[in-house]
Amino acid sequence: MEPLAETVVAPRSGRVFGLGARPGFADCAPSGRARLDALARWQQEAAYQHVEHIGLAADVAWVARRTRITVSRWPRFAEDLVVQTFCTGIGRMWVERRTIIARRDAASGNADVEAVALWVHLDPQTRSPSPFTDAELEQYAGNDEHGRAVSSKLVHPRPLGVDETSDWTFRATDCDLAGHVNNAAYWQPLEEELLTRRGPERATFDAEIEFRAPAQPGLTRVLADGDLGRGARRWIVGEGGELHASILLGGT
Repeated sequence: MEPLAETVVAPRSGRVFGLGARPGFADCAPSGRARLDALARWQQEAAYQHVEHIGLAADVAWVARRTRITVSRWPRFAEDLVVQTFCTGIGRMWVERRTIIARRDAASGNADVEAVALWVHLDPQTRSPSPFTDAELEQYAGNDEHGRAVSSKLVHPRPLGVDETSDWTFRATDCDLAGHVNNAAYWQPLEEELLTRRGPERATFDAEIEFRAPAQPGLTRVLADGDLGRGARRWIVGEGGELHASILLGGT
């Protein structure tokens, strides 16, 4: 099985940005647990607000290359949460960012959700990958106490060993300011499987999505290899076989 992105410990010093979150009606499954797409939105919002906080939001655009979400306990409806994010690695035109979601009253270090994402740095005008400015390097490199260099290389396999296929339709309301389906919406087919599978609700979850070609609203196919257990794979494929995203399931 391909290794999932490493979850790195928080820096002993450096820049950690935090904000509050509270799962509402539109964030939760019928059982009251927060959905995967809601967890992805909070991660995305924390990343943007951090960039805005340091005064660099107007000078750059970002696109997610890969995101792993590990749930040790599902946040639940109306819980008071804290979302914290920080840089754990930097490359030539990309950074790795870790996000921790925990109850506000939880003991230190007791995270409910841990996420790690690779974000590619884009020129806001051309939307092409671009090197960091000195101001950005000062902000992001300051947290890289682990001396980690990260790569933007795609690591998930292309479709293979497909057991079954199903239809999935992205809606126009799934699109964001960039004019294509938002990263959080790619978690919805996986969330649909969680909601419709038989048996008790699983207590933990671990999965990673690798984003390839941006999707537009319309019909796609979800190719499945294995049940929702460790080592299972999913691929979201568009018209003409274009691969939009791949999903690997971790130790759940």
